[in-house]
Amino acid sequence: MSSLSYLNKYLVKYKWLLILGTICIIISNIFFVEMPVVVKDAVNEIEDFIKEGENPSRSGLMQIGLIAAGTYVLLAILKGIFLFYTRQTIIIMSRKIEFDLKSEIYEKYQALSFNFYKKNATGDLMNRISEDVSMVRMYLGPGIMYTVNLFFLFVLTLYQMLMTNPTLTMYVLIPLPLMSVLIYFVSNLMNRRSTKVQEQQSILSTIVQESFSGIRVIKAHNQEKESNERFSKESDTYKKRSVRLAAVDSFFMPTIMLLIGISTILTVYIGSLQSLVGDIRSGEIAEFVIYVNILTWPFASVGWVTSIIQRAAASQTRINEFMNVPVDMDPEAGKEVGFEKEIRFRNVGITYDNSGVTALQEINLTIKRGETVGIIGRTGSGKSSLATLLLRQIDPTEGNIEVDGENLTHIQLKNWRERIGYVPQDHFLFSDSIRNNILFGVDPAKTPDEKLFRAAQDACIHDTVMGFPDKYDTLLGERGINLSGGQKQRVSIARALIRNPEILILDDCLSAVDTETEEHILKAIRRDLDAKTSIIISHRISSIKYADRIIVLEDGRMVEEGKHEELLQKKGAYYRIFRKQELMEDIAAT
Repeated sequence: MSSLSYLNKYLVKYKWLLILGTICIIISNIFFVEMPVVVKDAVNEIEDFIKEGENPSRSGLMQIGLIAAGTYVLLAILKGIFLFYTRQTIIIMSRKIEFDLKSEIYEKYQALSFNFYKKNATGDLMNRISEDVSMVRMYLGPGIMYTVNLFFLFVLTLYQMLMTNPTLTMYVLIPLPLMSVLIYFVSNLMNRRSTKVQEQQSILSTIVQESFSGIRVIKAHNQEKESNERFSKESDTYKKRSVRLAAVDSFFMPTIMLLIGISTILTVYIGSLQSLVGDIRSGEIAEFVIYVNILTWPFASVGWVTSIIQRAAASQTRINEFMNVPVDMDPEAGKEVGFEKEIRFRNVGITYDNSGVTALQEINLTIKRGETVGIIGRTGSGKSSLATLLLRQIDPTEGNIEVDGENLTHIQLKNWRERIGYVPQDHFLFSDSIRNNILFGVDPAKTPDEKLFRAAQDACIHDTVMGFPDKYDTLLGERGINLSGGQKQRVSIARALIRNPEILILDDCLSAVDTETEEHILKAIRRDLDAKTSIIISHRISSIKYADRIIVLEDGRMVEEGKHEELLQKKGAYYRIFRKQELMEDIAAT
């Protein structure tokens, strides 16, 4: 239960719903426990009526029966009304908390750093915000409602039973300690098995998410059978763990029904013995039998509620693992500093925690405002790591980055990223219209169509979009699956250009376009972002040869720096890349 204490803040927030629900439970149970009293009085009156005369009239018996039946139905109606309001308060409370908890988890996911997502599978993250939260809601709704109901119903029933016959009550309650011990030991077992079931559910979610996202790769490599076998194997494990949990869960109901049955037998047997000596009447025996049956469902639900609580505890433990992850980059913290002069890298290095790979080391670089800097290098040379550092998706493990002399870690992250237009190497489009994908990150109400069209034209995607039947309202499939690779890249470029950013970072985003289109996009960037800072990362010379300065990376180190012609004259690493690409173009031309 310690993990569930995290939810106490929500119970305090919605305390009035919980209090009103509890009051409704008490009132409902007051009417409920009065119903056996009506039966007791009716049985005793009929017994007295029969004893008084040798030939009792039917009208007299009918009158007693109608009064008892009317009173019983009235109490049942009142009980039902307050039971309705019980659900309208406590169950609604659980839904509100479910909404708040999902929102809090989602906000936490948004705040966590780039490194967090490199370590955790998407399917697992989705399972915690969906399946795990649903398990927690069951505890907050039915779990709390039935627990509170059991407590007050037991107290009120026990009070009524003790007032009627203390001796018979003690015999009836004999099985209850055994039931408590049983629940205690089985609950621990259920908790362990619930945790394993939820862990396996996360594995299944991850497999399904990866399979659907990579379905084209699976089909292209003819791996449908292997993918099915992998899913079947993990699904079989999930089934076995669920069956083991269900076996424990199903043990509760028969056991509790057996114990309730023993209580009923004791009630009839002990009551009959007391009736023979005149200590109890038939009405009291009937009343006790009804009370035993009244307690049947609440005590029978103990196993179900225990299962709910244990599953919720296991799920909340998994949720808490992520909620307790410290946010190392608060987007609102820090100073709002303008970018007026330069960005400076001072002995910057980065080593990734999850792999231990050193991507960059001893980087000393100055990027002046209004300058276009090209960064080139082979795959794995650290080009994209430089972009993630500029975006501050990660912080350097060595050295620091300064903006106009201020450490980047001291600058408000939200304010800094608002200055940047970024086109990643792995372009991502949402399942939305082309218009909304381009307008992502700007206020659509303040962005006229002329600006949208201009950004699309600069990215060489406008004519393509206008050729679609729905033009800019064309809906894209998941990750823009109904566009080609080059089209997706150009939509991503338009998304960055429409922001009119102070700093534009292109992370090898022109690889899927032809040379003519590439030239058009770069000219548009130079024209529209004049006096703005551009960092163009590429493995192609054609993308960066007009840059004011070119940086060559090898194995995470800067090995050369200068203009295109200067680097060619050095006949070093840049020259070798140039000659290799020139040779590849000649081969392609023949």
